Amino acid sequence: MLRLHAPKWQDLAEQQHGVLSRAQLLAIGLSPGQARVDVDNGRWRPLLPGVYASFTGTISATARTWAAVLYAGSGAAASHRTALWLGGLLDEAIDPVHVSIPASRRVLRQPGIRIHLSRALDDPRQTIVHPSAHPPRIRLESALLDQCEYETAGQCAHLVLSAIQRRLTTADRVRCILDTRPRHRWRRLIIDMLSEARDGVASALELRYRRNVERRHGLPSGERNRREQGPSGGSRYRDVRYPQWKALIELDGREAHPLDEKFRDYRRDNRATIAGDASLRYGWRDVVGDPCGVAAQVAVLLTARGWSGTPQPCGATCWLRPS
Repeated sequence: MLRLHAPKWQDLAEQQHGVLSRAQLLAIGLSPGQARVDVDNGRWRPLLPGVYASFTGTISATARTWAAVLYAGSGAAASHRTALWLGGLLDEAIDPVHVSIPASRRVLRQPGIRIHLSRALDDPRQTIVHPSAHPPRIRLESALLDQCEYETAGQCAHLVLSAIQRRLTTADRVRCILDTRPRHRWRRLIIDMLSEARDGVASALELRYRRNVERRHGLPSGERNRREQGPSGGSRYRDVRYPQWKALIELDGREAHPLDEKFRDYRRDNRATIAGDASLRYGWRDVVGDPCGVAAQVAVLLTARGWSGTPQPCGATCWLRPS
């Protein structure tokens, strides 16, 4: 409700971090001359063509996002990294502001804005825009998969795991959106991660460790899922064991699980140390994002325990060198 004697635009400006568009001013009944008067007399500042800040002082990241969305017009929504920041996945806003518009429209590009064309925004059957968030933004799961298309495998793994670990979404919700995108760049990787985030199964991560860490860097092949007797008499299984050098590699496919579940792993690692084993623990971020670094650490551990082999660089850009 408008306050007594308050300008017609004031409540709208307060809802939009002080940012207004010329189209909005005309829609609430101002004439073109009235919409221009505060700009002409210096009380308002133009941020983008047809978009104004109704205040003085610093332009916040949220105000800049409002300006970009209002400039982009009908059907526009913050997307990609900007939507992930608004949704709490990224801690800081990053330039430029990312905005998606229906693919049927065109918008002149402006400095500080990256425009994306989205066919989904043209389809009324798809509800990829958050129904109540302000500024308007793409739902987190869709924005997450959109941004992952531009990322490396390691950064993709980090974003997906962080979204689940922060409890901003679930593995099932991300998989539901992924199922509508059969051509996604990292589809296989994301499916593997989501399976582990949901079920705690480490098989896919073990396969990547064997292929990208051991084989590609000339490390010895460890024993997989070896059955051992636990301290209470029951059975336990080690992900990768190098028995000749009493070394263990634990592959944690539960990176997205709550932190309190990790205490079980700490106790298991401590028992291994007491028994004379040396253990290293890696997750998706490590094995996918930095397999060369993982290989270097494993090689150091094995060498310290008597391995006489030599690790090999996996390619021209691998920084691993024989020690």
